[in-house]
Amino acid sequence: MALFLDFDGTLVDLAPTPEGIVVSDDLADGLAKLSDRLDGRLALISGRVIADLERHCGSLTVACGGSHGAELRAATGQMLVSGEPLPAPVLQEVSNWALPRDILVEAKAYGIALHTRTRPAMEGECALYLEQVARRSGLAVKLGKRVAELIRPGADKGEAVRRFMAEMPFAGALPIFVGDDLTDEDGFEACSALGGFGVVVGDRPSQAALHRLDNPKAVREWLEL
Repeated sequence: MALFLDFDGTLVDLAPTPEGIVVSDDLADGLAKLSDRLDGRLALISGRVIADLERHCGSLTVACGGSHGAELRAATGQMLVSGEPLPAPVLQEVSNWALPRDILVEAKAYGIALHTRTRPAMEGECALYLEQVARRSGLAVKLGKRVAELIRPGADKGEAVRRFMAEMPFAGALPIFVGDDLTDEDGFEACSALGGFGVVVGDRPSQAALHRLDNPKAVREWLEL
């Protein structure tokens, strides 16, 4: 099989802010060992950029997809896809709108996210605002748990799965995607279309996942991490 893993809410517990997550010191080593057991058919696919994953985990020697697939890196370190940053005026506009409303802004290499975990009443307004920006800027919006993110069109976890599955050592394997968020539905659907399945984490209803695990602790236990 080939295993595709989301990060926040799947391998580590969610936190009020992106910086607030707690990552065990041995997670990167555990992922490397799991990848070895799968002959390299393991990839992290996250909304975070790859550099941010490594800032929290340390050096990763497994395949990685960052920014919902806007950047893809093989386990060897070879970049397979490198995205294009959003226009600076758009980033500035979004920041100028969000900061006076006390909304946490996360500027990324290939997108910008508005987090409302501490301001849940603003979740709908943030999504509506970013949809408006996206329409006039030729961009796209990804919605998740208390987060809305502006990205370039075509960056999604399903496309990341398809790209990895077209390459060795993933090609020909049965793909499984494990994730907790709405953005992971694209990964579930891609795996299903390729003969595999999705595993949703937590109590969120899923239209595409066949199986469920209760929380990140259950995921780590299942994977022996």
